[in-house]
Amino acid sequence: MAVVYTCFCTDIIHEGHLNIINEAGKYGEVVVGVMDDKASIKFNRFPSISFEERVRMVEAIPGVSRVITQHTIMYDDVIHELKPDYVIHGDNWVEGPEKAIRENVIALLGEYGGKLIEVAYTRNEDVKRADTQMREKLAMPEYRRPRLRQLIKICDIVKTIEVHSGLTGLIAEKTVVEHDGELDQFDAMWISSLCDSTAKGKPDIELVDMTSRYRTIDDVTEVTTKPIIFDGDTGGLAEHFVYTVRTLEKMGVSAVIIEDKIGLKKNSLFGTEVEQTQDDVEHFCEKIKAGKKVQLTDDFMIIARIESLILNQGMEDALTRARAYVAAGADGIMIHSRRKEPDEILEFCDRFRQEDSETPIVVVPSSFNTITEAELASHGVNIVIYANQLTRSAFPAMERTAKDILKYHRAYEADERLMPIKQIITLIDEL
Repeated sequence: MAVVYTCFCTDIIHEGHLNIINEAGKYGEVVVGVMDDKASIKFNRFPSISFEERVRMVEAIPGVSRVITQHTIMYDDVIHELKPDYVIHGDNWVEGPEKAIRENVIALLGEYGGKLIEVAYTRNEDVKRADTQMREKLAMPEYRRPRLRQLIKICDIVKTIEVHSGLTGLIAEKTVVEHDGELDQFDAMWISSLCDSTAKGKPDIELVDMTSRYRTIDDVTEVTTKPIIFDGDTGGLAEHFVYTVRTLEKMGVSAVIIEDKIGLKKNSLFGTEVEQTQDDVEHFCEKIKAGKKVQLTDDFMIIARIESLILNQGMEDALTRARAYVAAGADGIMIHSRRKEPDEILEFCDRFRQEDSETPIVVVPSSFNTITEAELASHGVNIVIYANQLTRSAFPAMERTAKDILKYHRAYEADERLMPIKQIITLIDEL
């Protein structure tokens, strides 16, 4: 009997999936691959149910002969092992990033004479409603909040991009690229104090109050599903920080990062060019302990940001502080540097990992930006944050457009650089 293979990356079964199974049954024995968690988060969205539950869900579909695991987005391993006579898929992968998967399947089948069957993608109100319900579920605080911890366990490194509005949140949520036969997307979002303040035209000195910053979180959470890491600056007074922790946790934020400095905030990338005072270890540990004490769930993370390398206090000071902050209850350590080379960051990571293999490490490669994610992961880094690139890329583009309009007294000269408004609007989901 001929073997027909299809792969599902879904938390629910709707009419479209059943249509594919029914069509596949006309050609032979139906084998369904369920994409594992690691592949799913690169391909689609974070699963809201466990892999085991997804397998049982597919096994219960009438007409499915057996279920196997697909560990990668591309079908190489499955097709080489299974050698199906047919692969069946909806026609929704003809365009866009998924086109690379389609081309991969066609090439693999061509090696031995297998065939690809494509069926019309099911588009109706029931399917749309099911997809919307799954997305809304992922956006709810109780599902979003624990996702950062889950990603740290699944991913080689959690890729995080700064967002400062609903629109930048949508960019982080929906940008998927195909490169060298792989699909990739961001895993999490960083709500930066610097970028949030800049978007409001304010200096980055903790002038924008928490109420205003919570509104930014609301704007982002309303249109996205990915986990959020919040830039908490110094955390303020411990008596105030406890309220910040409780509020962020209720909003579904996954983590807050606070830096071990006191006094009027100055951006770390100024280093010792401006007066900056590092907090003493004991005082900062008390702030961490106070925050952990008021948490209502085990999901939320308080990550301690160490400024020792920024302030030229040396590697030993940074490592001493890391040990103390972890002992105080910190769920992760962020180590920062403004050097152009990553040497001191990598030395810190290597030495920290020699004595602590579990505590997540976070880095922000703004100045040492030639290092790759794979290199960082090889030194034990768990989370990489691209902390201000969207803001920095938007400003020169907008300024150039404004200058051209003033210079030429019309918008024509700028038009070739502008994305059609219709294309921007397609980012925004309609209910």
